[in-house]
Amino acid sequence: MSHDAFHPDFPAASPADRSRVHHVRADELDAGTAQTPGMRRLAAITGKQVGAEKLWMGQTHVSASTSSGNHHHGDSETAIYVVSGHPEFVFAEGVGDAVEEVRIRTSPGDYIFVPPFVPHREENPDEREEAVVVIARSTQEAIVVNLPRLYVLDPESPVS
Repeated sequence: MSHDAFHPDFPAASPADRSRVHHVRADELDAGTAQTPGMRRLAAITGKQVGAEKLWMGQTHVSASTSSGNHHHGDSETAIYVVSGHPEFVFAEGVGDAVEEVRIRTSPGDYIFVPPFVPHREENPDEREEAVVVIARSTQEAIVVNLPRLYVLDPESPVS
């Protein structure tokens, strides 16, 4: 006989219990995670929520006609899956005076990879539809470093 983790006769697991599968329902996402102006992050898979040691996963919502602040995620690799909307991911590219902003326009079902320390921002140019993405990071908790501007990451000195 199988038991649902939320069956009244089945004891709830502690986040430290690494001997079982954890279920985080949509109504249990945690807004108490690192934030950037212009977007709303909700954590799902974290050390606090489920006892994760090497992974962070959650959702980001960007309202219609909104841009996030510029930021990077420290030494964390970030994978992004577009659930809805057409968010644009903006970063700087080039050398010297030839630096310009690059925009990647996405659609539902697309994936984006953001390497460690790369300054970027999310934009939602749609005037009506919120953009929603699912994020996975290679660190246990969300690392967010808010920045005053975008810049090209120096490959020789990744902690710019």
